[in-house]
Amino acid sequence: MHCSSFCNVFLPQSMFSSANLEIVSASDRNVAALFAGGWEAPGDVRETVSAILEDVRRRGDAAVVAYERRWDCASYEPSMMRPPIPALEEAREMLPRPVAEGLALARERVASFHERQRRVDVSYREPDGTRYAFRARPLDAVAAYVPGGSAPLPSTVVMTVVPAKIAGVRRVAVFTPPRSDGTVHPAIAYACALCEADELYAIGGAQAIAAAAYGTQSIARADKIVGPGNVWVTEAKRQLYGTCGIDGLAGPSEVLVVADDSADAHEVVAELFAQAEHDPRARVAVIAESRDVLERVRRAFSTQRPERLPRGEIVAAVMRERCKLILAANFQELCAAIDRFAPEHLALRVRDPGRVLERITHAGAVFVGRATPVACGDYLAGSNHVLPTSGSARFASGLRVDDFLRTFAIVENSSERIRHDAPIIAELAEYEGLMQHARTARIRLRGSSS
Repeated sequence: MHCSSFCNVFLPQSMFSSANLEIVSASDRNVAALFAGGWEAPGDVRETVSAILEDVRRRGDAAVVAYERRWDCASYEPSMMRPPIPALEEAREMLPRPVAEGLALARERVASFHERQRRVDVSYREPDGTRYAFRARPLDAVAAYVPGGSAPLPSTVVMTVVPAKIAGVRRVAVFTPPRSDGTVHPAIAYACALCEADELYAIGGAQAIAAAAYGTQSIARADKIVGPGNVWVTEAKRQLYGTCGIDGLAGPSEVLVVADDSADAHEVVAELFAQAEHDPRARVAVIAESRDVLERVRRAFSTQRPERLPRGEIVAAVMRERCKLILAANFQELCAAIDRFAPEHLALRVRDPGRVLERITHAGAVFVGRATPVACGDYLAGSNHVLPTSGSARFASGLRVDDFLRTFAIVENSSERIRHDAPIIAELAEYEGLMQHARTARIRLRGSSS
């Protein structure tokens, strides 16, 4: 789950028809675009973001204020950059009770799931007395970006701040775009209080990422930036990787539903609509081994008028242009197609989900059975909704406690070990042309520094 990269794109009025949904073979070239992944922002976005980053690096707070006045709040003042995090009881009163209670339950579930991910340090000795250890320590400071403009996501505060706190991060700062009056959305403020965030900044866009990465006169720099955002935010994270760490590059939302004849076709359609409403560039698909199953899904589409729904034009655009019904020739082809797609969300609506789970390796998160809509993972399941997109589930994982840790090895050789290893180290170093490396090994044999 993440904020749309192109939420503000104007979409012309258009009718949706199930005739747009062709059934294609998993091996057909027509699905190549659906499987294509990777992150690449448009050239004008790259250039604009680069200029913003450099401006914030040079001018700090003054640049941040200028960009906020331009894009978020015309009356923005420096004093608005860091609103206080309200007391929990005060913040709770600003929200409808079901929303406040829902976020509290989400925090409890996320904490329970992520507590079980705690890493245990490794320490052992070899028979010759050499000691090894592998230790994990929390990052010092993390910035969590939380979309807060037209679609505020207080649930993202829970997903980013709670694992960081479990990892032991000393300073967790939340950055979120201000509303038009310069204030932070009350649900985001409440979530910050609920999850014990240390700092809150009413700053959005690429300027927020720059402020977090470089630091300004009033904002301390972060070691890592996590959380979803629009195309400007994601491109800023890409350009700043190396100055600080990032969790990944969040592209448009995506879901792949695996269905057989036990699946409810209308529920399958609902899953596609749910991801499509995020972004007109979302990738959504259904895959099955049976044409009859896909025909049932297509007929279920024919009863829908997505353009009449809230955000319906976005849904209709995705269904028309970026949705596929994929027919696999057999189970092997089905599993290969899943791993090739490497979906952010994988929904298994089949009689034997374990058979699929045993075979696939590339997915951000998997939701099994009709009692587990993907929206469970967005809010209350406890798993994290900050997930790899654009095919990056081939090599990346959803946000977890390990993302807020750094690890290092410790080696303490015994005398017996270095006597044995020094000649080998020296030979290897000399073979690579690194004579001083070799010398550090050989002088251990002589017992002198000459």
